[in-house]
Amino acid sequence: MPASHPKSLSIVIPMYKEQENAQLMLERIHQGLANYTAPWEVICVDDGSPDGTLTALKQAQQTFGQHVRIIELQRNFGQTAAMQAGIDAARGNLIATLDGDLQNDPNDIPRMVDELLERDLDLLQGWRKNRQDAALKRKLPSRIANKLIARITGVKLHDYGCSLKIYRANVLKQVRLFGEMHRFIPVWVAGVTAPHRIGETVVTHHARQFGESKYGISRTFRVIIDLLSVFFFLRYKARPGHFFGSIGLFTGAVGALLMTWLLAVKFIFGEDIGHRPMLSVAILMLVMALQFITTGVVAEMLTRIFFQNNKGKNFVVRNICEQETDKSWQINHDVNQTKP
Repeated sequence: MPASHPKSLSIVIPMYKEQENAQLMLERIHQGLANYTAPWEVICVDDGSPDGTLTALKQAQQTFGQHVRIIELQRNFGQTAAMQAGIDAARGNLIATLDGDLQNDPNDIPRMVDELLERDLDLLQGWRKNRQDAALKRKLPSRIANKLIARITGVKLHDYGCSLKIYRANVLKQVRLFGEMHRFIPVWVAGVTAPHRIGETVVTHHARQFGESKYGISRTFRVIIDLLSVFFFLRYKARPGHFFGSIGLFTGAVGALLMTWLLAVKFIFGEDIGHRPMLSVAILMLVMALQFITTGVVAEMLTRIFFQNNKGKNFVVRNICEQETDKSWQINHDVNQTKP
């Protein structure tokens, strides 16, 4: 079986409105992996593109063979969901991900595979050190986002946004991606493997030739919102009651202290407290405490349900363009295949 080879590789490419890039992308992948010594496949995920991206991919599949697999999503679910669909379908022991806009260079993939195995890593992140993008529209938002992610999560990488990554499949498939969390994949992976098994390497980056970028300065604000979710899940995913309960206990303690003081003022000093703002604040703090503690209990119950049944998917596949009995891989027979 090809998948039993330790270097068997699945290349996952989410694509949206990349009609002009589809054929050329697959050509460059085949050029870059011409001397790859293990079985490999390409999984192109069309994320509900309204243009001719799917048609271009099917034409390329006829040209290159059935090791080029096409997954068509029912509508546009976003890059994260498209990437997860490709990861779920991957059969290799190693998984490479890259964008379909020709800015990532497939020639880097074989070197990155060797480096990941030599360094005994679970994830090797690409670093676009010489990034070929507009300074204000792309580089500035990316730098801001990278610094925020590194500071809040503690996972120190230079370039979280580079889609060119190599993973061990058995590690990556322990992670489920939702929302717009593809930028945070190294952080999520750090939740299932040791941080020292995550590394980075400088990769080639090209300027976009065709199509338009889907990202801009507004993405920085979405990253900030997503960071709050990442921070919560990393620290409190298995114990959300501790998060909400701590807030509830704090507000409850403050409310109880205020109420104790008011009771002393009422019964010891004989003063009227009915019109004091402190009374309203104390009651509000006690109500907030009850709400936070109750929320923590409910969150704990939901967490247990989640861990018992977390097989839900955030995408719907319309069709997979491959023969039912086909299990073909691309194997370069003319290359001297030696075991790693």
